[in-house]
Amino acid sequence: MGRAFEYRKASKLKRWASMAKNFTKVGREIAIAIKEGGGDPNYNARLRIAIQNAKTFNMPKANVDNAIKRATSKDAENYAEVVYEGYAPHGIAVIIETTTDNPTRTVANIRMYFNRAHGSLGTSGSVDYMFTRRGIFKIKKNGLELEEIELDLIDHGLDEVKEEEDEYILYTPFTDFGAMQKALEERKIEVISAELQRIPSVLKQLTDEQAEDVIKFMDKLEDDEDVANVFHTMDMGE
Repeated sequence: MGRAFEYRKASKLKRWASMAKNFTKVGREIAIAIKEGGGDPNYNARLRIAIQNAKTFNMPKANVDNAIKRATSKDAENYAEVVYEGYAPHGIAVIIETTTDNPTRTVANIRMYFNRAHGSLGTSGSVDYMFTRRGIFKIKKNGLELEEIELDLIDHGLDEVKEEEDEYILYTPFTDFGAMQKALEERKIEVISAELQRIPSVLKQLTDEQAEDVIKFMDKLEDDEDVANVFHTMDMGE
């Protein structure tokens, strides 16, 4: 009984930590979107995406409204997006996207994680060439036919579609992300989430022991409040 209770408690704490991390991430996305395009989602496409992504994480509307209020106040924190590149243990290339109000603190922490894991923090462009940046949109099916979606959206940058049980996943080149977002909005297609990802061009296989080293390193990165996304070239299998 005691062991089962501790397991349930640990699982609940992990879920809470994950939820808090996601809320922080969305809050900073909202802040950066407002910094770039103002606080009215009707005229700020990036803010609309951030608000939609908040719904994906089940972020309460009150939290979203508070994030917008903070970001539009005179005391708004000045967040910036900073990308770091390097090699994790065993030669795995890593790209780390951060949103930070203190780049000096952030780079010191990132460097510490690399050093402790016996990896190496690189310079800009050192591993970026190993990844392709793509836009990924998840949309509700809502009676939409796959062929109709493909034919209608190819001119707006669609280059791949995957079908899941109740949604389609649309892929676009990085440069067509905005065009696709606009096309979906104009067609009143419900977007579940929208994001930019870095897809590795080549994956590297590791032993289980080596993979564990890399996973521990990435866990440290993802636990950092300033880290928004981590992309890597490790083959995770099926």
